[in-house]
Amino acid sequence: MPRIVAIADTHGEHAELKLPDGDILIHAGDLTPRGTLKQLESVANWLRAQPHPHKVVIAGNHDFALQRDAVNARALFHGLTYLEDAEATCAGLRIWGSPWQPWFHDWAFNLRRGAPIDAKWKLIPEGVDVLVTHGPPAGYGDKVWSGERVGCEDLTLHLDRVKPKLHFFGHIHEDRGEWTRGPTRIVNCTTSEATLPASVIDV
Repeated sequence: MPRIVAIADTHGEHAELKLPDGDILIHAGDLTPRGTLKQLESVANWLRAQPHPHKVVIAGNHDFALQRDAVNARALFHGLTYLEDAEATCAGLRIWGSPWQPWFHDWAFNLRRGAPIDAKWKLIPEGVDVLVTHGPPAGYGDKVWSGERVGCEDLTLHLDRVKPKLHFFGHIHEDRGEWTRGPTRIVNCTTSEATLPASVIDV
């Protein structure tokens, strides 16, 4: 039974985290505060040093260089599994990763709601076991401090189509937790820099 250790929103504070052992380490984006190559190199080195046999990474809205300087930024993640609208199989699990979220203050990997972002979610294949996105689906782990829900409605619809066993995301620091929708266990795994522990799930 594979054990997944999931984190998100470390924002450069990764070295302060104490991670439990597991088979797969997932970082669901916002690796850095400002997304420079130097900041990405630091977190990539830290991830490589972790003992987990598989390490899966996606970008978040703070990780600018992975969008603006993709070739050089991705090269920093050698030895890791970086996913951007792509799939990998780890410990027998099919994992799909995607960094996009609805438009948010002109940060990285932003797309308008409706057709632009829905086109990305349509790429997610049925049969995926684990979905990793940076932002939440509407209605789950998406409530900000004001009480407004900011998750993506289209992503929620595609959860019903794909029916993954697990969906990990971060982005909304204020609404960490776990929920269930049909067969899918939904996990906001934010560590809010390094103030919260990793989420641990046995699949």
